[in-house]
Amino acid sequence: MNAKPLKKITLDEVTDKYIGKLGTPRREAFENELRLDLLGEAIRQARKERHLTQEELGQLVGVKKSQISKLENSLTDARFETIIKVFKALNAKVNFNVELLNQTVNLA
Repeated sequence: MNAKPLKKITLDEVTDKYIGKLGTPRREAFENELRLDLLGEAIRQARKERHLTQEELGQLVGVKKSQISKLENSLTDARFETIIKVFKALNAKVNFNVELLNQTVNLA
């Protein structure tokens, strides 16, 4: 029996097909959600490395345990200021990259 070889497809090709091409609103929403998930996981990992509970981290930042839980589980849109406070309390360095797209900006 001759088995037909499987066609290889990249993750980018699958994402383009099922989510949408780069630059489309659906793809942008997907990419932003993915970034928030990564941010939440980074907070959780840093907190655990510092041997802190969510409640202890919340006390350091000045928020309730539930807010830390929501951040870690990407269940809320946190204020930028709160995220910075969390990483500062964790004694973690934060780098944000801003990439300007090749688009013009029109002012009304």
